[in-house]
Amino acid sequence: MGEIISKETQLIVHHSESDLDLNTQKLIKRAKEAASNAYAKYSDFLVGAALLLDDGTVVIGNNQENACYPAGLCAERVAFFAAKSQYPNALIEKVAVVARRRQDEHFNGAAPCGSCRQVMAEYEENQGKAIELYLLTAEGKVYQSESIENLLPFKFSESVLNGK
Repeated sequence: MGEIISKETQLIVHHSESDLDLNTQKLIKRAKEAASNAYAKYSDFLVGAALLLDDGTVVIGNNQENACYPAGLCAERVAFFAAKSQYPNALIEKVAVVARRRQDEHFNGAAPCGSCRQVMAEYEENQGKAIELYLLTAEGKVYQSESIENLLPFKFSESVLNGK
């Protein structure tokens, strides 16, 4: 029988956005606004991300597509890179991610891709403090993770590069 080497991934399921504190509700609203301005000319899949920094600043991002598909960038990475470039010493407290097809009225939920998970995990590790994650579902529920680590327990990290 094998040995358990990692903690169980824990997600909290909220039945609606109204179950969340006011700051988190506002963060999700900002993510929705960001998604509405996404440059999603090719996929018509609108994604928005909003980060809450430790000083109360909110930084948003949305997906940016390009005819040369690999040149585009996901909403999460746009937001994280913008936060680090504009507020290099701030800690990221929370991130909300929302998504919908352009023709849909309601947000239908999507989880961050592998590249975004890797970027978010490194930011979390570098700041030495967990980043809460909030994801909307198609049913209007909100998944909450206390840490990005829950999404990517076997992340590639600086310790691998340094042989530690």
